[in-house]
Amino acid sequence: MFRAGCLWVWRVWILAVLALVFALAGSVSAAEWPIELDVRLDPTSRKLQVEAALQPQERDFRFALHASLSIDSATVDGQALRVEALGRQGEVRNWRIRLPQWGVLRLGYGGILPALDARLDHRDVLQGMPPMASAVGCYLPAGGAWYPRPAGVFGYRVDVRVPAGQRAIVPGRLLAEHLPDGEEGYYRARFEFSRVTDGIDLMAGPWAVRERIVARGDGEKLRLRTYFPAALDAEAGLAEAYLDDSARYIERYSRSIGAYPFTEFSVVASPLPTGFGMPTLTYMGEQVLRLPFIRATSLGHEVLHNWWGNGVLVDYRSGNWSEGLTTFMADYAYKEEQSAAAAREMRLGWLRDFAALPADVHRSLAEFRSRTHGAAAAVGYGKAAMVFVMLRDLIGEEAFAHGIRMFWERNRFRIAGWAELKVAFEQASRRDLDAFFQQWLRLAGGARVNIEQARFIAGAEGKGGLLKVELRQNEPAYLLHLPLQLENGPAAQTHWVSLSEPWQTFELAVAQAPQTVRLDPELRVWRRPDDEQLPPILRQWMLADSPRLIIADEGDTALVEAGEGLARRFFERPVRTVGPEALRRSGDAVLLVGTHAAVDRLLADAGLPPRPALAEQQYSAAAWTVQASSGPALAVVSARDAGALTALQRPLPHYGGQSWVVAEGARVLERGVWDASGRAVPVNGQ
Repeated sequence: MFRAGCLWVWRVWILAVLALVFALAGSVSAAEWPIELDVRLDPTSRKLQVEAALQPQERDFRFALHASLSIDSATVDGQALRVEALGRQGEVRNWRIRLPQWGVLRLGYGGILPALDARLDHRDVLQGMPPMASAVGCYLPAGGAWYPRPAGVFGYRVDVRVPAGQRAIVPGRLLAEHLPDGEEGYYRARFEFSRVTDGIDLMAGPWAVRERIVARGDGEKLRLRTYFPAALDAEAGLAEAYLDDSARYIERYSRSIGAYPFTEFSVVASPLPTGFGMPTLTYMGEQVLRLPFIRATSLGHEVLHNWWGNGVLVDYRSGNWSEGLTTFMADYAYKEEQSAAAAREMRLGWLRDFAALPADVHRSLAEFRSRTHGAAAAVGYGKAAMVFVMLRDLIGEEAFAHGIRMFWERNRFRIAGWAELKVAFEQASRRDLDAFFQQWLRLAGGARVNIEQARFIAGAEGKGGLLKVELRQNEPAYLLHLPLQLENGPAAQTHWVSLSEPWQTFELAVAQAPQTVRLDPELRVWRRPDDEQLPPILRQWMLADSPRLIIADEGDTALVEAGEGLARRFFERPVRTVGPEALRRSGDAVLLVGTHAAVDRLLADAGLPPRPALAEQQYSAAAWTVQASSGPALAVVSARDAGALTALQRPLPHYGGQSWVVAEGARVLERGVWDASGRAVPVNGQ
């Protein structure tokens, strides 16, 4: 099961070798479920009891369960079996059962689950989560070892029972449900997933449920639902708006790709501050569900994952293509529809994130599996999405759209990789794309290209002439489809050239001599932009090799603790605390943290730019990067007090693509990037 996000995250549970075994995976016969679960869950007591019936693929069956769960019974055809403990790894126990003959293994197990911790955030989730329960919500993740995995990928049927006042949901088709009569009794539901997936998630909560039945593009009925807590459900028009937008996104992608591959889609509120995309549903933090941009962007991204990642499964052996394609067809597509400037800003953001990466963390796109840190996100989301931007520029919109539909038709409910994408686009465009895909998948980092010089040679009798442009790129040389913009005042003309050598001269016939030439001013090629296009952003400090921390209020114990806590959340590598004298020396990235007054004093003493006027309204904390000609690479966090610093710990790591952020408590009020512009090369010999 694919779990994804952009403000969302996901974990890879498929093993690469299983891609070979299940490459032709399709439907599961209802009479031969690889696993059936009968689940009884009490959120208040956190008690879980499960009866599992499964068909292991090997008679020497090994599996894992969370340490909070104990096995009560194990039988095959009524014969009791010995369960052998194989040891413990962290919070997971490994078990072994030797089956005397092939048959249905029945396991009974249960226990008291860990309490759901609503303080978990994005980075905690990246490390994996156990099954958790509480009265406000339960989340049993696919990778949480709450059920015995029968295989690498499989179908399933789940019956679940929770007390009155609670609802439960599992990805898949809702076959039946029973509502309790009044406050006594139980809610019961049956779900099945007849296609193969790589795990089972279960969620429960005190939700109010709204439902709408609509027609799919192929005439089949589609069930749309929201599962919201009472307060969220009571907000005027919110649940209905989510149903409207879910239907709109499903219709949009059904037209451009193919019919929606499932029978339902639900938006499920989570008490956790993160979110997940799964087949047939998205599980989002209830706090962010109120934000307008979630419906405008993130919801569409999660809906699209029902095609990419859940409808076509990812062959992780060759890298994860689905996040890049989903980002391109959702987040980026919405920016293109908004304006050309908004789309360019998103491309610039991808390239800024790439430029912020230290050279030693560059990885190829073929190596990307999941977003485990900022460096991986810059590759798996930004670079991968830009690959699709460049591919569409290269083969044209019509061929690209045809390739998308062809890829879907041929790989629906199969495991597919970049190779299958390449074949679809080659056949759609009728051109060899081997060099294109090889370089963008296999080479880490990106190209560095510069205009060495541009020279105009006038034609006979002053009628036009020839523009010679010399381009230079780093090695290994890329094959690049590059736009050159020729400018005469406000007038501009774009010429595309194909660069394949480290040093190459292009001759362009022009009607008149241009004044200047710009290389890829719209940033449509994956490369390191000119320094003039790269204002400092916070991610450069987050990913720094050897970050240093200065606490301006050294004598304030509470503020020192808050500052050190923020630094641990902010940096992805261990940070070293240093004294204020580091502000006067060049060197590795420095984060200066303190109260407004203490920060202002240290900046002034070091001769550095003062705290900028970032917002007219009052704020409790601000973070910004410093553009200075001397001293260290400096970022600053200035706060009203220790409490304001602590409140900033959770949101700040999410704003790495910004140059500055202003917050009141944990709520970001404003953010932005310092101005920057590209380099124009003058044309000689006019």
